[in-house]
Amino acid sequence: MPAPLTLPVISISPYLPTQHDQYSDLDRARVAQDLHRACRDIGFFYLKVNDYVTETERQRILDSGREFFLHSTEEEKATIGLAHGDGARGYQKLKQNITMGKADHHEGLDLYADSPYAKGEELDAHGKLKPLGGKNQWPNRPAGFQEEMQKWIEKMKVLGLIVMKAMADGLGMTESEWQELQGMVEDSFWVTRVIGYPPLPEGAQGVSCGAHKDYGCLTLLHTDDTSKALQVFLRPTPVAGQPSAKEDVGVWIDADPIDGCFVVNVGEMWEVWTNGLYRSTLHRVIHRSPKFRVSLPFFFEPAFDAEVRPLHAAKRKIEQEGWIVENQGTVERTGVRYGDFLISKVVGNFVDTDKPDLA
Repeated sequence: MPAPLTLPVISISPYLPTQHDQYSDLDRARVAQDLHRACRDIGFFYLKVNDYVTETERQRILDSGREFFLHSTEEEKATIGLAHGDGARGYQKLKQNITMGKADHHEGLDLYADSPYAKGEELDAHGKLKPLGGKNQWPNRPAGFQEEMQKWIEKMKVLGLIVMKAMADGLGMTESEWQELQGMVEDSFWVTRVIGYPPLPEGAQGVSCGAHKDYGCLTLLHTDDTSKALQVFLRPTPVAGQPSAKEDVGVWIDADPIDGCFVVNVGEMWEVWTNGLYRSTLHRVIHRSPKFRVSLPFFFEPAFDAEVRPLHAAKRKIEQEGWIVENQGTVERTGVRYGDFLISKVVGNFVDTDKPDLA
């Protein structure tokens, strides 16, 4: 197949505020063009961030997640279960998360930006919390988990906006067009997950996390050093002037961790913004090594109330480069209110594990 069987590595250093003066506008233009090609051709890439996130920070956040999963009792975890909140924030036990109707072999802790509803409007007509209307549920163990995670989230929010700016440059957006896009994402309704993957049982038919696309703008994924777990569905490299490959044409490749890099992929809102030029890519996790794997995806998303529609810059780019794009995705590209789209996805993500297993 004509596509490379690996993901490109792109350094974001020229766009980092702390290193901006060490690079030229030409350096930034090269980064922007590399991001454009990666998002157009693959939808995934490795993002090298150098000292923006230190090795100490990386290891500490993974250790915190590992300690939570492996050293908290089931009773302690249950006190912050989904049933105690709005149904989306909190802890999910093994096989409670479902993807495409199948139970996933992992446990997780989901955290979101603050409730999108005005104070006093978090409850529905029946007195129950609206979807995403609650507060995050934080574990007591390990000590300092909440403070550690909040610092990490703030860093990821800044990094997400930096990558968005570089992508806007790659699309050839004017300054006013970027300001409009920035206004849709700077109050990001972010999501972060702390995920624990025990090895799949021998002969298991299910997967650790089923094949799926991500919903929003960008996923910034930090994991431990476990290899042969995350897999990306690599499609044939598109050719200008020819229709893009169908969704089911391609091969699965491993996206193993690289020191100093995040694995980054574009979400479905970029499909809408670019009218299909950037397509969100299927990925899954099949974890069979004996090690307990810890993963921390941070989802940099639009504002909850953002009205996401095709960008003029993307239409110009499609015409300039001679692309033929087809609506093969799951999102209508005429436009969508992000909060409505997110809720439509979240409400079907979990299952009552006291009922028969879905796997």
